[in-house]
Amino acid sequence: MNRTPSAPETRPWAALWSMVLGFFMILVDTTIVSVANPSIMRGLDTTMIATLWATSAYLLAYAVPLLITGRLGDRFGPRRMYLTGLTVFTLSSLACGLSASIEMLIAARVFQGLGAAMLTPQTMAVITRIFPPRERGSAMAIWGITAGVATLVGPILGGFLLDAWGWEWIFFINVPVGVIAFALAVRFVPRLETHAHRFDWLGVLLSALGMFLLVFGIQEGESFRWGVIWGPISVWGIIITGVVVLVLFVLWQRFQRGEPLMPLHLFRDRNFSVGTAAITTVGIAVTSMGLPLMFYYQLVRGLTPTQSALMLVPMAVFSAVLARPVGRLIDRRDPRRMATFGLLLVAVGLALFYVLLRPETPVWSLLIPSAVLGFANAYMWGALASVTTFGLAPELAGAGSGVYNTSRQSGAVLGSAAMAALMADRLTAHLGDAVAPGGEGSAAGILPEPLREGFAAAMAESVLMPMAAILVGALITLWFAPRPARTGSVPVAPSR
Repeated sequence: MNRTPSAPETRPWAALWSMVLGFFMILVDTTIVSVANPSIMRGLDTTMIATLWATSAYLLAYAVPLLITGRLGDRFGPRRMYLTGLTVFTLSSLACGLSASIEMLIAARVFQGLGAAMLTPQTMAVITRIFPPRERGSAMAIWGITAGVATLVGPILGGFLLDAWGWEWIFFINVPVGVIAFALAVRFVPRLETHAHRFDWLGVLLSALGMFLLVFGIQEGESFRWGVIWGPISVWGIIITGVVVLVLFVLWQRFQRGEPLMPLHLFRDRNFSVGTAAITTVGIAVTSMGLPLMFYYQLVRGLTPTQSALMLVPMAVFSAVLARPVGRLIDRRDPRRMATFGLLLVAVGLALFYVLLRPETPVWSLLIPSAVLGFANAYMWGALASVTTFGLAPELAGAGSGVYNTSRQSGAVLGSAAMAALMADRLTAHLGDAVAPGGEGSAAGILPEPLREGFAAAMAESVLMPMAAILVGALITLWFAPRPARTGSVPVAPSR
């Protein structure tokens, strides 16, 4: 085991807030570009399909390496990996803003995603290792709320930057933020003990290939109408191949005689297994629910993109305000039922949206379910992260964080693809071929009045999918065991 001495004086909260800034920035970039797509398409004189690949490339490059980068944090130190990822992300953000063609933008977005993948697992791993067990709930609450709020802030911030300066600035804004985040991390994030790992290169290859095929198939399935991509290659063929490769990866992790990339004994911890399954459903729900809401606000109610995003402000405000007090509650009480309560409250908020998404609904009343979701976020994210990771030994913090974040991000990709398919189906059921998201019937802003009722009904019915996913997550959390008396209850498996 290699040991790097810790900083003489570790200041956990200063370290947390330093990392939260970088984590927040990379998560904002998962949603901020969606507002700018039309401007990017015009500015770079390209097609909508090519423009959408700028987002797809980022999500793919972000999701695929998370298992690997979590393990690299254990090997080389989470501080070093965090700073490397932040540097890659910041420099590639500058390249995005300077892009003169869509090809250059897509390439820069790939590097942005790789930087984000290097950075993300380290934030959770450092929290697991530097906070005392009974303060970790508060820290995980801040981490979790950052993940929730960032996805809401992206469209709002994107709208303001587009109106003020143009699409390039949704990327340029990351440069000063990245520099500040780097300086704070150098100052406050401690150097932690590293662990000498024999790197599992076959595991790296299998996990990366399997994740790429699965995520690509799910993410791009709707673009190819879930049919043939090229020659004998079909979307479902790619997805099934990805699943098979991932099964081979798991078998290799089980039977290989070296040190596995994903230690399967992580899943001996019941709470880690339950929490990983639950966060997958959260990723599905949180990512997918925004799409029908944005289309409803803009095409049924005639709001601008910025005004539509502002309808979610109560969600962001309540999430942020309640994060710290709820975190203290997580430290003092059993967080298992708080996680269940948070997920159920998300379902309540989505049920309210289902009832209220009508053409005649007063706009102000739609702020109520947004506020309910804000309360839900405060209870859901931190409690889930705290109870899931509490029992992990420090040596497994990076691997555990990688698995947890991979599950969340895979759920997000699955939710996004499923929502696109469901919305298309519901619109066809209510309106036939009269209108489709992004189609000619919706190109001119608010829909003609005869179409609004059917469109609103289609969007309301689409909200039932994330509601169902989050209810499944709430049921899963009922299997959480009581939090162990001490951290690190899951030991490192002995070398064979």
